[in-house]
Amino acid sequence: MIRRRGDNRLTRAVGFLFGLLLAVVPVDASDTMASLLAELRAETPLLNQQVLRLALEATDCAEGRELAETSILTVIDYSLPSTEPRLWVLDLDQKQLLFRELVSHGVNTGENLATRFSNRVGSRQSSLGLFRTEGTYYGRNGFSLRLEGLERGINHKALERTIVMHGAWYVSEAFAQEHGRLGRSWGCPALEKDVAPEVIETIKNGSLLFIYHPEQQWQAQSEFLNGCRQSSSSPDRAVSTSASRR
Repeated sequence: MIRRRGDNRLTRAVGFLFGLLLAVVPVDASDTMASLLAELRAETPLLNQQVLRLALEATDCAEGRELAETSILTVIDYSLPSTEPRLWVLDLDQKQLLFRELVSHGVNTGENLATRFSNRVGSRQSSLGLFRTEGTYYGRNGFSLRLEGLERGINHKALERTIVMHGAWYVSEAFAQEHGRLGRSWGCPALEKDVAPEVIETIKNGSLLFIYHPEQQWQAQSEFLNGCRQSSSSPDRAVSTSASRR
């Protein structure tokens, strides 16, 4: 009896020490990313998986800097023509697709295909990179959402340029069928008028927006890609914030 009680104490002690060991072993970020990609793949079969991977990489970096306040991620793939739905809204915690919608690009960014991008005031071109959503307001385009560009030299003048998300009459399947493309904005990611309010309400106040195009210069300069360079997060943070979504 005495020996059996001693064995039980030893077992509990070993279990306690093993639990402590698991608590301090870092989660492999690559495994976490692969797991999240696999779970989202079924929800987003028409979203290029390389684009999604880059969006998650940028999101993980931004979360490490405490720039994101919600689990909502919006992805725009400007490599696709404007006649195709190319905006996705994802709930990363629930691994769910919330919206897939048409979205316009800037009038000087291209016709049906987006080819030119700018951070310059007055360019009327779209910007690439990572943004954070801010508050809403009612302007000349109705219910609108302010966007803060997080990448200096790439999109950081978004607020100055009044680059916002809003609804527009020229964003619809009917317009695309008649004109061979969507109408174009002055650089804003405009949505269908009937859809815009619900999307804006879902993503407002601190979620992330990742706008992609296979432009090499932007990808090479981005501080949220390429291993999250220039990160201001603590070097002692061993486990990625996205690990909580496993």
